[in-house]
Amino acid sequence: MENDYPQNFLRLKDRYPDLISAYESAGMQARKAGPLDEKTSHLVQLAACVALRSEGGVHSHVRRSLQAGSTPEDICHSLVLLISTAGFPAVAAAFSWAQDIFDMENRIHPTFRV
Repeated sequence: MENDYPQNFLRLKDRYPDLISAYESAGMQARKAGPLDEKTSHLVQLAACVALRSEGGVHSHVRRSLQAGSTPEDICHSLVLLISTAGFPAVAAAFSWAQDIFDMENRIHPTFRV
């Protein structure tokens, strides 16, 4: 699992272990604070990352969504739902970033892949 993280994150974790531990703990506590399951929680966080245009965040939450049981179709539908709120350019970029992870995991969305 440690190898799933980007090198930059691992460097930060090595340099600031207490800070990263607190950051990770806050995320776990937030997921436990309500009724949403892990899969839904990551799709919500994915949407926020799209709105923020955070490539690293989209990569992270696509990967975590897949690990939590989402399918590429679930993820792509979540992205499509954002067109009218986050805007087409942000969603188009997010599709590209999501495809990066689908390619790494050999999970290709059949209606998206060219």
